[in-house]
Amino acid sequence: LRDFLLVYNRMTELCFRHCVCNLNYRLLPGREESCLDSCAARLVRANHRLMGAYVGLVPALLQRRAAEHGAAAGPSGPPASPEPAPGPA
Repeated sequence: LRDFLLVYNRMTELCFRHCVCNLNYRLLPGREESCLDSCAARLVRANHRLMGAYVGLVPALLQRRAAEHGAAAGPSGPPASPEPAPGPA
């Protein structure tokens, strides 16, 4: 939810700064309204494409991370016994 709100707030800020240039009226002029509609649509489409790519990459990332953690744990089994100290036998 936090990430969604961050994206939504960022999109609102970008489109507002790009499209709204006159704050003297309560309602948006037609030009500003159409600019906001197209700006929001572009950003939503881009976000959907990014999310689609992310969803496609997540399984591979999880598999690689699991393999790295498995390799970092080392081979399973008891640890090797230490070598005897040199000295008289």
